[in-house]
Amino acid sequence: MAEEFDSKINNEIMGEETENTENSVSDEVIAISAGIAATEVEGVAGMSSGIAGGIVEALGQVNLAKGVRVTTNDNKRDVDLYVILRYGYRVPDVAWNIQEKVKDSIESLTGITVSSVNIHVQGIEFTDSVKDSEDEQ
Repeated sequence: MAEEFDSKINNEIMGEETENTENSVSDEVIAISAGIAATEVEGVAGMSSGIAGGIVEALGQVNLAKGVRVTTNDNKRDVDLYVILRYGYRVPDVAWNIQEKVKDSIESLTGITVSSVNIHVQGIEFTDSVKDSEDEQ
């Protein structure tokens, strides 16, 4: 699914070639790409939506940019990701993998320079099997 999405966005960007490609790509497209890339990393349970995202989801809409904030500084983008991790994974390792995957995804898809990818861990998800094994101890 993510590859199809990346391909569609890439075709749209390539179809609208301009002299300044960096300005033609919206922050929302970058946020969607970053969110998809982050959720593909092993150890990521999902993205944290916050209050606004919760309202959007309650209305039945899917927010592909959930948990992602993109800011622009001097034609460079800063990306903040609000993630929920799975129990049993090392937080620094997962955060590093998210940073690498998101940066590579955005830069290869759009050609835009990403100056920083900041990871904000909002929680840890415990699966039912992990809870059951902890209860037995």
